[in-house]
Amino acid sequence: MRILLVEDDGDLQRLLKKSLTDAGYVVDTASDGEEGHFLGDTEPYDVVILDLGLPKMDGVRVLEKWRKDGRSMPVLILTARDRWSDKVAGFDAGADDYLAKPFYTEELLARVRALLRRAAGLATSEIEIGPLRIDTRASRVTLDGNPVKLTSLEYRLLSYLAHHRGKVVSRTELVEHLYDQDFDRDSNTIEVFVGRLRKKLDANLIQTVRGLGYCLEDPSVEQGDHAKA
Repeated sequence: MRILLVEDDGDLQRLLKKSLTDAGYVVDTASDGEEGHFLGDTEPYDVVILDLGLPKMDGVRVLEKWRKDGRSMPVLILTARDRWSDKVAGFDAGADDYLAKPFYTEELLARVRALLRRAAGLATSEIEIGPLRIDTRASRVTLDGNPVKLTSLEYRLLSYLAHHRGKVVSRTELVEHLYDQDFDRDSNTIEVFVGRLRKKLDANLIQTVRGLGYCLEDPSVEQGDHAKA
């Protein structure tokens, strides 16, 4: 999952980026409203964490422009402004959640997980697909009750497919959501990671849909007419 963090406090930005990265997310950062707006307008993000009191362009204005332009990614407002009127302004601009400073990092991580679950239509932090269970809170994977050891990139790939279970996800989309904007992206690496996951999991869990991408689904459930390879 890929997150955009727009925060002008350098120390807080570094702290949050480390915490989010340690939690398994890919994190891009911006230090002012103009840069944040540009990244959010040109790159695909699963969640945005947006400060309100930004230089160059206020966070509310950034959010209003995104929503006006049809950008629908979940946005968590992070700000020192704790007046109810500021909260209302943020929600009216299109925010999905609000967290006032100071805060506990664990609460921010929990709110990010909740936004991701909501976007995926999930009710809990555990995703169960046939014999596969993914605990997104602990970044833990089990198969038939047995723990599965994955690298960070393998987990990111599996988690993204699981949050889009039953849907065909293209290689390009996976690359865009697994790597930050500075990474030398190569869609061929996705095939390598899918191959590794198939060896560690039920080989039928991740299906290749010819010419389109990959789909994670329960092999015991009758599926539609995808052209599988």
